[in-house]
Amino acid sequence: MRVGFLFNHEQLHQIPHAISVAYELSKLKKDFEILIITSSDSQLNYIKEFEDNYPDHLCSYVEISMPVYLKAVCSLFDRALPVSKITMLKRNLTVFEGLDALVVPEKTSLLLKSYFGLTHLKYILTTHGSGDRKFGFNKGKGKCDLLFLSGEKVQKRMEREGVLATTESCIIGYPKFDAVNALSGKRQRLFDNDRLTVVYNPHFSPNVSSWYKMGLEILEYFYNNQKYNLIFAPHIMLYTRKMHFSEEKKSSIGWVKPVPEKYFNCPHILIDTDGIACTDMTYTLGADIYMGDVSSQYHEFLINPRPSVFINAHQLDWKDDESYLNWHTGAVVEDIQDLEAGIQQAINDHGMHRDGQKKLFDATFELTDETSSKRAARAISDFLQASLSP
Repeated sequence: MRVGFLFNHEQLHQIPHAISVAYELSKLKKDFEILIITSSDSQLNYIKEFEDNYPDHLCSYVEISMPVYLKAVCSLFDRALPVSKITMLKRNLTVFEGLDALVVPEKTSLLLKSYFGLTHLKYILTTHGSGDRKFGFNKGKGKCDLLFLSGEKVQKRMEREGVLATTESCIIGYPKFDAVNALSGKRQRLFDNDRLTVVYNPHFSPNVSSWYKMGLEILEYFYNNQKYNLIFAPHIMLYTRKMHFSEEKKSSIGWVKPVPEKYFNCPHILIDTDGIACTDMTYTLGADIYMGDVSSQYHEFLINPRPSVFINAHQLDWKDDESYLNWHTGAVVEDIQDLEAGIQQAINDHGMHRDGQKKLFDATFELTDETSSKRAARAISDFLQASLSP
């Protein structure tokens, strides 16, 4: 069997969600041919950083491409639609035609089946992230042949939303934890002082993100304070594009304002909008306090429960909405004037929220003595042998 693992995105954040599964599958099934398919040099270079943990893997690398002029043309339309990703698929159909199965971390690649006619392929969707936002449970995920789920919370909601009615699924945990060695408990020191460190991690979707309405005010608050360090590490897609359409309401548009230079030059503020550390949990492991809105990275932060603050910049009616389960595990702030009080409340009330954070983490990520990556590799092997064997 020939199994491809496709990474076809302008950013790198999806890679840790699947790369360790590819390496484990190649070790588990030495009679399978495992191809890691990349669409940029940056992807390939980042992927090879994970090889040291899997020195005996048997994967091969395949690079797909398209002409430079076509990349330039496609990039003009990428603000509204994933034109570059779709064009990359179309230009390299011969690579995918020779596979028995394709493992992908995102849904765009399912167009190979629904639009480009490669119906013989078995599509396995790992997804990337396990947040509570409604968009993460849309029925498009049910178009794959096998869907990986991180835990019981995700499984139950996928069932309620009707996603699992059209696809096989299985709980495998969270392979990203294996890829970035998150379970080791190692924490990098990010500032040369003893202040508490806050990571501010706003989402890019305009209808729910705190960045567009309050982000610069939040940076200004930390610029002037004498108590905290700040890591501004938004969802990596925020600054990948200058404009975003809300995935909740298509009519909502957000224009991304540049970060003023003075914040880059402040010794107690670290600005990182697209670095590798935004993808490998450096900041969610290294911070003392989380601040954000709807990013799934909060659930990763809960690998070690700590105080948390959520910014309700849109005055959302959230308390009975399961898309905001995480907001019940910390302080919720609706006005920038209440930010200091919200941070203090999060610190003071953390003892009350710790159990809730632990329960949310355990419901989101079903972890066992067997690594998530090995569980996923075994699930792929069992599924393919059952579905493709004569």
